[in-house]
Amino acid sequence: MENTEYRIGKVKIADEVVATIAGLAATEISGVAAMSGGVVGGIAEKLGRKNLSKGVKVEVGEKEAAVDLFIIVDFGARIPDVAVKIQENVEKAIETYTGLKVIEVNIHVQGVSFKVDEGTEGEPRVK
Repeated sequence: MENTEYRIGKVKIADEVVATIAGLAATEISGVAAMSGGVVGGIAEKLGRKNLSKGVKVEVGEKEAAVDLFIIVDFGARIPDVAVKIQENVEKAIETYTGLKVIEVNIHVQGVSFKVDEGTEGEPRVK
């Protein structure tokens, strides 16, 4: 938790709050299919927007924060471009909303999402 001394008391920001801000900022970026809960037995658990702190690990000090994001990218997205956009958006969001200085945002790509639709004969095909 971040502790800030104010004139008449302290403000504490829970790690979960910082993680939620980071998760939301990451999912705003085009090319991010989902957050990943991590790899368990080699299978990445895909998570939707309902639990944005999943796939996010934060270390919050008194004035600084470090973030690790575990993501699944859309097939065809250029991973380095997506990663840089995530880093910029997450840093901006955390610093704007909490006042914490973000010292690092690490991106861990856990998988690739293929959008599948039904082919003309009922067979799946990758879009």
